[in-house]
Amino acid sequence: MKKLVGVLLTAVLILVIAGCSKEPTPQDRFAEYINLWNQQKFDKMYNYLSNSAKKKVSKEEFTGRYKKIYSDLQITHLKLTFKKPKDDNQADKEKADYTFSAKMDSLAGPISFTYKANLKKEEKNDKKNWYVDWNTGFIFPQLKAGDKISLNTIQPKRGEILDRYGNSLAANGQVYEVGVVAGDLDNSVLDPLSKLLKMSKEEITKELEASWVQKGMFVPLKKVSMEDKQRIAQLVALKPVQTRKVEARVYPYGKAAAQLIGYVGPITAEKLEKLKDKGYTAGDVIGVRGLEQVFDEQLKGTSGVKISIKKADGSEDLLAEKPVVDGKNIKLTIDADLQSVIYDEMGKNAGTAAAMNPVTGETLALVSTPSFDPNQAMLGFTSGEWKKLQDDKQKPLLTRFSQVFAPGSVMKPITAAVGLESGSIKPNQGVAINGLKWQKDKSWGRYYVTRVHSGSPMNLEKALVYSDNIYFAQAALKIGKAHFSAGLKKFGFESELDYPYPLEVSKIGGLDNEILLADSGYGQGQIQMSIVHLMSAYTAFINKGNMIKPILLAADKQGQVFQEAVVSAAHAALIAADLRRVVADPHGTAHAADMKGYPLAGKTGTAEIKQKQGQTGTENGWFIAYNPEKPDLLIAMMVENVQKRGGSQIPVKKVKNIFTKWK
Repeated sequence: MKKLVGVLLTAVLILVIAGCSKEPTPQDRFAEYINLWNQQKFDKMYNYLSNSAKKKVSKEEFTGRYKKIYSDLQITHLKLTFKKPKDDNQADKEKADYTFSAKMDSLAGPISFTYKANLKKEEKNDKKNWYVDWNTGFIFPQLKAGDKISLNTIQPKRGEILDRYGNSLAANGQVYEVGVVAGDLDNSVLDPLSKLLKMSKEEITKELEASWVQKGMFVPLKKVSMEDKQRIAQLVALKPVQTRKVEARVYPYGKAAAQLIGYVGPITAEKLEKLKDKGYTAGDVIGVRGLEQVFDEQLKGTSGVKISIKKADGSEDLLAEKPVVDGKNIKLTIDADLQSVIYDEMGKNAGTAAAMNPVTGETLALVSTPSFDPNQAMLGFTSGEWKKLQDDKQKPLLTRFSQVFAPGSVMKPITAAVGLESGSIKPNQGVAINGLKWQKDKSWGRYYVTRVHSGSPMNLEKALVYSDNIYFAQAALKIGKAHFSAGLKKFGFESELDYPYPLEVSKIGGLDNEILLADSGYGQGQIQMSIVHLMSAYTAFINKGNMIKPILLAADKQGQVFQEAVVSAAHAALIAADLRRVVADPHGTAHAADMKGYPLAGKTGTAEIKQKQGQTGTENGWFIAYNPEKPDLLIAMMVENVQKRGGSQIPVKKVKNIFTKWK
């Protein structure tokens, strides 16, 4: 019995040893290699290479080349497949070959190929095994020793921003690239060149001493606008200086539309990290502000990419190609000429002005002053120029038409509409008001509502014509907090306007006490409006009580109702008639805007900006006007710091001048 057990154990041991010494099959070894490849474990893949392959490429070269190619070409979704043959008699031979397939996505689109792999049986460390006889064809079949992979990016043409008539507000144009010929720059020229280019001598020297620069080469230093003819003439007068025309973004209307259109600049590392999944690359320009930023993805387009293999004889084998897609043009409702007229009329005043067609809702102009030169911004401000803009007390970088401000008395027609709808205001009812200041009772302490024009009794028409603060303060108290707040929300307060350019939301603010409620009735308190929302609110007095949605894109549907029946048609007509009298009546606050043959209706406003009553603050002057007989142009304007300069009469005269030039 013991002998039998011993024989059996011996037999089992022989079988185990025989099993352990069995050589792996070539297909199993290649399957392992394919599995490592799918995982992109290139260092481990190298261990599967034949001796002859390893003589041609080191481990560092092998792993480095794969990693670089896959990184540069942005290879994703790599999938290698190898189907093991059912009947394979190659295990008993010294060589074997198998066909495999590769699929992957790249920067230029999908790449796929099939290739035949050769394996060799080799002995290493006294053990025989199968090894891949690797060559460059495993990367891409067309790739031979000495060939190079070429990655070409074709930049798309950026879409232009156009006004309603097709005039370019942001165009693809040209600028001068100024540079010098390396080796020819004399020290005597360095000083005037530095001043003209607004570059330090050290910056110029650094560019000329870059590692790629060789004697006789053109070294670009700075781009200069083609409009800067005097500076260009001075630059080319310096012997080593040369210029060449290069493509660049240009802004034909300059400062007049700078805040609206914005400008482009090189993409930053921070932005690239956020946008890399949307097709942005390190060499792209990107909208920095304005509509260039808002519509950047549509304007940008999609880069074309071509991946090919360059042969030693100069020929190319194409691997993948993604065609370039140019950016889309953005057409606005803006009238660029009206934009310029309004900008010029604003002059050196800080403020904002806007224009729209109150029937269609088309925005015709959006102006903010003072402004900056978007062409220079695109080319790049020096640190000194940038600091000067930032430190300027008039804030030329601020986009005022997107901000909210206390509207002052231009708020009164809205209060009137809310009061009429709630029944709190009876249009023909005279309200007894004595003197130039008023408070509800002694609980208001030293706080009084004041007015400029005395008169009693005061009805709605007179209150609008004379712009009576006390009348509208009392009206707000009669309306009450709940009805007043609800009425303003019907007019779009506290709601975002569905508008392409981001606008601050108009705010009601606090109505928690009687003083705030009273002040809000005439546009003070904590009430704040954007100029675009103000224009939209006034469309209700032109469109039988319906507020029209403001639009900025030419493709948008015209005449959309933003808020329906915010005031009845009868009450809208009544307020509109009173707004006409504000201009036509010799005592009206906007009578200076009255024009023979071109009747205007409108409302003035002077908003006080101060912390508390009794303090000396600043004043913003407002005026909004339209022709009720031909309501195709509504203009609103706000001028800052009008105190002791004429108050709201400043925008009144300016708006009149615009209508005079435009009618």
